[in-house]
Amino acid sequence: MKHLLPLSALAAALLLAGCQVVNTTSGGAVGVERKQYMFSALSTQEVNQMYAQSYQQTLGEASNKGVLDKTSNNAKRLRTIADRLIKQAPLFRPDSAQWQWEVNLIKSPELNANCGPGGKIIFYSGIIEKLKLTDDEIAAIMGHEMAHALREHSREAMSKAYGIEMAKQGAGALLGLGSDTLALADAAVEYGMTLPNSRGNENEADLIGLELAARGGYNPNAAVSLWQKMAAASEGAPPEFMSTHPSSNSRIASLQAAIPKVMPLYEQAR
Repeated sequence: MKHLLPLSALAAALLLAGCQVVNTTSGGAVGVERKQYMFSALSTQEVNQMYAQSYQQTLGEASNKGVLDKTSNNAKRLRTIADRLIKQAPLFRPDSAQWQWEVNLIKSPELNANCGPGGKIIFYSGIIEKLKLTDDEIAAIMGHEMAHALREHSREAMSKAYGIEMAKQGAGALLGLGSDTLALADAAVEYGMTLPNSRGNENEADLIGLELAARGGYNPNAAVSLWQKMAAASEGAPPEFMSTHPSSNSRIASLQAAIPKVMPLYEQAR
């Protein structure tokens, strides 16, 4: 155990040495102001391009299987909601106006959706159909996922992974650590550093997503009903400490506290 602190410190030192300090978005009404550390050799454009290639591959595979849905009512709903939310994204990040945003629906029972770097959105039909989502609830999910892209959480996680890998290599050579100790250090770094930040990123995405949806004219209270549905659908989920996502109760409480900040924006947009 005595080597865990040096490894974490080494990870931080190596990460900071090769990183630049940025804040990818403006704070907005919800006040997300955390500074971020990004590996300077890994640019926004590179990450966006890498994900765009993966996104197109996913769409190609879905098309070949006949599960890429372009014509259903739900596909049309997604495009309408995306159009309204994408127009709000430059308020948080002006350069996102030049992103090649896309939204697609894949027929699958998964309760899932995501928006990758550069604004590539995918919804799976299961989350809409099984949870019987309203447009407002879809907007809550889409805003949340868009916020991950705007905040570049993927690039941030990749930057952190670089630092951790560099630290493992450096610690192994400098301290003569055995494989068992390094495995223990990996666990310490994961639970002591990576997961809390991931929960923090989820909270940022919740708050920015709430504002994006409100500015797009979607009722922010739907974020609460959405997570109540998600909680009911995910019984047996791991406890908050062992999860990268906040517990439903914590998430709902945070959203309820932020709703008064964005309600005037919703009333104005409506």
